[in-house]
Amino acid sequence: MFQLEKMAFFYLPRICNHCLNPACVAGCPSGAIYKRGEDGVVLINQQVCRAWRMCVTACPYKKSYYNWHTGKSEKCILCYPRLESGQAPACMHSCVGRIRYLGVLLYDADRIHEVASAAEEDLVDLQRDLLLDPFDPEVIAAARANGVADSTLKAAQSSPVYRFVKEWGLALPLHAEFRTLPMLFYVPPLLPVMASLGAANQAQNDKLNPAAKVWADDWLYDTSTEELWGTIEQARFPLRYMANLFSNGDEAKIVEVLKKLMAVRVHRRGKTVGDVDAAKVEATLREAGLDPDMADDIYTLTSLPRFEERFVIPPAHREQAIEMLEFTGDTKGSTGFGFHLKPERGL
Repeated sequence: MFQLEKMAFFYLPRICNHCLNPACVAGCPSGAIYKRGEDGVVLINQQVCRAWRMCVTACPYKKSYYNWHTGKSEKCILCYPRLESGQAPACMHSCVGRIRYLGVLLYDADRIHEVASAAEEDLVDLQRDLLLDPFDPEVIAAARANGVADSTLKAAQSSPVYRFVKEWGLALPLHAEFRTLPMLFYVPPLLPVMASLGAANQAQNDKLNPAAKVWADDWLYDTSTEELWGTIEQARFPLRYMANLFSNGDEAKIVEVLKKLMAVRVHRRGKTVGDVDAAKVEATLREAGLDPDMADDIYTLTSLPRFEERFVIPPAHREQAIEMLEFTGDTKGSTGFGFHLKPERGL
């Protein structure tokens, strides 16, 4: 189960990334931390935890903490009891900004070591390549052979996270250079444009508010643009800063995402307001590698999603999980009632 965040201006919401290569799991000397095979949630077994606190220092995102009251390490559990019943985690359910999405991603577990060991400049692209197409017949057959339920495959095909990460290429991992392969992806922010005032209006504004003119003259840089739709390079959010967060310093990847978001903005402005030239809309979409239908899909899932479109969560099959441990009817000498082995989680 994997997550997506849409960044809201300068605020970067962070929760546990539930990584594919979690450093906290590797750093725990007690073996108390594990990654669940059924949904990928990383948990700390409170009975096994011996309070070494190595997980606190191992996690580069600082999402594991030590509870001085209980004497145990704790972290986000992604509300896994809610996930098992098909409900969204509490933090995502209560988010008034509707910036959080949750869905299923299929990945090739055999390639985790290869991707985590790759060169830094290839980490983001290889992590994307690690994610599999849920519509590919070979992927579907392999998933079924590994015990993935059809309901999970269907959820993967409807996953909003898959669309943002793989289909549209809009979402990026946070600090891929840590090599933990985080499964929390972010859509970088496209801030509002700052159009400049006309000469007459600017002079009148200076007369009405001279203090503002002095403040503007002393400011570090001008964020205004000559027209309503400025270039990506004129954005008020520094590209270098976002590249250090989401693309291991590669500004080109951030520019690619922002061009797509800007193309959607220009397309929708031309469609709803009609003050953008059709030729400019077409050229902007073409440069971003989008078509009108894809731009409308991005806009709908970003701005007008229904709850069931943001959270596509397949309920757990507990009855099948117990049967996989042992079916007592197939055991010689069994009466067919109860279990020969105590049910346990994990494989």
